[in-house]
Order: sequence, then C-alpha cells, then structure tokens
Amino acid sequence: MKKSYLADLILLGVTFTWGATFVLVKEAIDTMPPFTFLAVRFLLGGLVLALFMAAFFRHTFKGMSKEIWLAGTWLGFWLFAGYAFQTFGLMFTTASKAGFITGLSVVLVPFLSLWLLKHPLKKKALLGVAIATVGLGLLSLNRDLSINVGDLLVFCCALSYGMHITLVGRYTVRFHAMPFALIQILATGVFNAIGAFLFEDYTTAWSPQVLLDAWVLSALLICSVIATAFAFVAQNQFQKFTSPTRTALIFATEPVFAAATGFLVAGDRLTAAQVFGCLLILGGMLFAELGGGQDSEPHAEAAT
Repeated sequence: MKKSYLADLILLGVTFTWGATFVLVKEAIDTMPPFTFLAVRFLLGGLVLALFMAAFFRHTFKGMSKEIWLAGTWLGFWLFAGYAFQTFGLMFTTASKAGFITGLSVVLVPFLSLWLLKHPLKKKALLGVAIATVGLGLLSLNRDLSINVGDLLVFCCALSYGMHITLVGRYTVRFHAMPFALIQILATGVFNAIGAFLFEDYTTAWSPQVLLDAWVLSALLICSVIATAFAFVAQNQFQKFTSPTRTALIFATEPVFAAATGFLVAGDRLTAAQVFGCLLILGGMLFAELGGGQDSEPHAEAAT
C-alpha cells in the first residue's frame, strides 16, 4: 500500500476518534466548563504522552530544540484559538450553523496551502472540497441562514483550524512526531488554562462532584489518551505523507462520525437531507482520493 493511502487511512481513524467522542464531550462540558475541561484534557494528554516517551522513546527528548518549542507552541496557539473562537461563537449562534462554519476549514486549507506552502490548487481536490462543503451544509444548516457575530467568531475558528492543518504540513517533515505533538498538546493545555482562569470558575475542576462525574471522568480519560495523545502523534507522523488539502477533506468527515455516534449512542435522528449530506462529505473525500493523482504529495524524509 502506498504511504499516502496508508497515511489517509490513519488520519481517517484519527477523525473517527474525534467524531466518536463528541457525545462524551458534549455531556462532560454540561458539568465542567469548556476551557477548564480542555485544559485538563490537553495537560493530562501531554502527561500521558510524556510518560510514554520517557518509557519507550527517551532519545526523542534530545530533539526538543528551541526551534521545535517555538513551532509547537505556535501550532498549539492555533489549535487553542479554534476551540476558543468556537466556544464563544456558540454563545451567539446555533450549534448547527457552528458545525457547518467550522467545517469550512476544508475550503480554506487549499488556499492557505497555496499561500504558505506554495502547493498548487488541484482541480479534483477542489471539486472534492466543493462536494464536501455542500454536504456539510445539508448536514449542519437549518433554515436560519442570517449572519451574526457568533457566525463571524466561528468562522475565525475555521480559519484557526485551517491554519493548524496547513502549518502541520509545513513543520511535520522537520521534527520527530512525538516531541512535536507533545509541545503542541502542552501549549494548547496552557492556553486553555489561561482561558479558564480569565473566563470560568476553574476551581470546579477540583470538585469531587465534578471530577468524579461518570461523563466527565470517562470523557477526560478517553479524550486525553486516545483523542489527544494518540491522535495528535498520528497526525504529526502521517500528515507528512499526504497533503494539507486531503487532510482537511478527511477531517471534514468528523461531523459524519459524530452524527453516526449520536444516532447509535444518544438516539439522535437524522433527516433525509442530513443523511444525504453525510454521503456527499464521504463522496467528496473519496473523489479527491480516487479521482486520480496525489495532491502535491510531500517527499521529505521523516525526522528521526
């Protein structure tokens, strides 16, 4: 199997973990404030990854130079910004509109890649993006199509996620995946901790009634280990073998997995239009994957 196809499958698995944990996170943040939850999630995930590296890949700590710290913190900032803009945007807009606008990062990434990475715009990838965008609209939008300040904030979220995906494509070929992911995770945790200190009652994180709540505890453990430590190492390791545009298309399937999990676990129901939207998202991804030709595939050697 070509490295690019294997990388895409691994990234699809990463997206599945993010989508599948959506129900857990949604229930958890009803008890623990969002920034506080994210701070604990990412800092705990960083601790798990650091202990794993210390036990099995101790030599990778030697590669933690000033350059990797600066790059990892910069990417951690964009990841945090995505969560922050989405959190505040949800205060002023609907969840359905926020889901669609967040998914627009799939549209932004090809142009950010052209600007920052000089990757050419591939016609088949752009058509796949367009198909997936229509699918996101059918899956996420309701009849209220007016624009408000919340929508603008969530668009900044989409831009932040797009920047993170694009910059991973720039830096991931330079650094070993584990320390690079570790720095991003820790930086995201610290930025969220600052947000919790400024905007939330972060002391709730230490309340036994909150911390030992079944939803909160299970969400923190699963998200910290699988959806953070494992997932971001996998992204940093395998995105070097594909392109940011294809990565964005793969990540666009997150709401599909979230919807499927909601249907199976929480009893959510999808309309016919939403089911068709899911199929269009998957179709757009498959069109870009199988439509012929790798979308500006990198050929750099992996860092060791």
